[in-house]
Amino acid sequence: MKNLANCTPREFMAQTVKIKKYASEWMKKTNISNIRKMEPELNDGMTAAEKKAAWNEQANKNLSAIFDELAEKHPEETLNLLAMLCFVEPENIDDNPMSDYISSLNEMLGSEAVMGFFISLVKLARSGIFRL
Repeated sequence: MKNLANCTPREFMAQTVKIKKYASEWMKKTNISNIRKMEPELNDGMTAAEKKAAWNEQANKNLSAIFDELAEKHPEETLNLLAMLCFVEPENIDDNPMSDYISSLNEMLGSEAVMGFFISLVKLARSGIFRL
């Protein structure tokens, strides 16, 4: 399945422009940014091991909350974004099995070039040079 990790440079640029607006709205709807900021309650009396355990527990809670947002509260929006990452129009999502989308997502997440591109955009946005 074609995706951002195996497409041509021209396809990559055109598709990322198409995805940008949708992804921005998706991030707002799913509240992922705020969920990721949730931290455990720590106090000075906690040992390093207790603090580590608290962070691990919070990470699990955050991951669960993110999954709930993506799969339970906003499944259509999440599927639409996943389809766009794979050059599939949202109205044609059901033309492919979910395993193809999952494999493509794994390929994109494993691509240093694709991940580096998006990490760079986030860094630029945080610096104020670029607005997502």
